[in-house]
Amino acid sequence: MAANKNPKPGKGKGDPEEPDNGASSEGFEGPDVETSFSDDDLAFLAGDSAAAANSQAPKDPAAEILGDLKRVQAEFANYRKRVERDREANREANIAEVVKSLLPVFDDLSLAEAHGDLAEGPMVVIVAKLRASLEKFGLTVVGEKGDVFDPHQHEALVQLPTPGVTVNTVADVIAPGYKLGERLLRPAKVAVAVPAE
Repeated sequence: MAANKNPKPGKGKGDPEEPDNGASSEGFEGPDVETSFSDDDLAFLAGDSAAAANSQAPKDPAAEILGDLKRVQAEFANYRKRVERDREANREANIAEVVKSLLPVFDDLSLAEAHGDLAEGPMVVIVAKLRASLEKFGLTVVGEKGDVFDPHQHEALVQLPTPGVTVNTVADVIAPGYKLGERLLRPAKVAVAVPAE
């Protein structure tokens, strides 16, 4: 009789009985399991079991599409707000650069006016128009004599110990500073009166 090449555990017709010593051979070799799955098992593994189908109602395609459209609409609204915000920031930065390049001219005209060179003539009208057009964009002068010294807006070139002064105060403005809206274009160069020791 030929020997069986792939013996299976368990009892066959011609196999001799093994003595039962209290230990099952299944604990050592494992149970004889069927390796094929039924249709119900495959459906359960795929997530299509009857219990899963009953617990979750089928989704309405129209509701899904409506939800997608609402999400896209919200994303587009956020994108449009972000683009508008970036466009406004770029516009302000460009205006600031142009105004900043005109500040030396503005300084020279202010010095000429302070020395009486612009008391009369056509330059008076030109300076007035230049000031009006720059103020239209929100240009303001920073730093006046008597202001409390603010290191964010003033650049101290000189410190003058002064009796009777309790806080650092602008004693003189050497060159005015300028702001465009809330953006500081140039700090004011000032002499600061400091408390005398």
